[in-house]
Amino acid sequence: MSTLLRCGGRSLDWASPTVMGVINVTPDSFSDGGRYLDPEQALARALAIEAEGAAIIDLGGESTRPGAAPVTAQEELQRVLPLLERLRPRTRAILSIDTSKPEVMRAAAAAGTDLINDVYALRAPGALEAAAESGCAVCLMHMRGEPRTMQRAPCYADVVGEVRAFLAERLDACRAAGIADARIVLDPGFGFGKSLEHNLALLRRLREIDVDGLPILAGLSRKASIGALTGKSPGERVYGSVAAALIAAQRGANILRVHDVAATVDALKVLAAVG
Repeated sequence: MSTLLRCGGRSLDWASPTVMGVINVTPDSFSDGGRYLDPEQALARALAIEAEGAAIIDLGGESTRPGAAPVTAQEELQRVLPLLERLRPRTRAILSIDTSKPEVMRAAAAAGTDLINDVYALRAPGALEAAAESGCAVCLMHMRGEPRTMQRAPCYADVVGEVRAFLAERLDACRAAGIADARIVLDPGFGFGKSLEHNLALLRRLREIDVDGLPILAGLSRKASIGALTGKSPGERVYGSVAAALIAAQRGANILRVHDVAATVDALKVLAAVG
């Protein structure tokens, strides 16, 4: 099976673990909300994380933290397009848009986005069609509920089996819409409608999430589970986040979505050397 992810006119080799760096151009994201609202500051940060080794830069204009309020498509576009338009001519990285809205997907694709990262796994009306037409790669994430309510007593009989079944169903929906397997990434959705024990079970059994050998994205960086285990605030969760990223890589994750790019890249170099 090929390990090339087809991202519009670009491609990404996920044969070895690769890093996706996060930039939230939002006022309310849990870790970096408000830091990169200015497009020039966001541009500088994006170029910095590319230099640190991020192969993918994930841009988000709407917070999906627990309890987050939704924003309109127009507001989301006003946040992300100025950065995307500045960044595209200046980077060779894969550019990802973290959105669930078809309007944002289309506008971002027209501005040079390579990957659509959707926490709703293309379940919004029109999202499948927009993603299919874009030519972009897509990341399908599992989430129980919605951001405003997802952490209110999440319950599973078998979290690993249920997450895998959901991702398999969304994969089938993508195939039916004309999205080839070579464009698809799967994400178990750490922290999205899951307790600490659910997240730990998913991390322990990450290889069981495999669906037809497609690449797996793991996003544990600075999340509440890391805070629960370490007792640290989001900005102090670097070491715990890097440890979680390494465990995920050892257990089959192909893409690691992180805030602390340089630290994660260095850790992966050591892991690769050990073999």
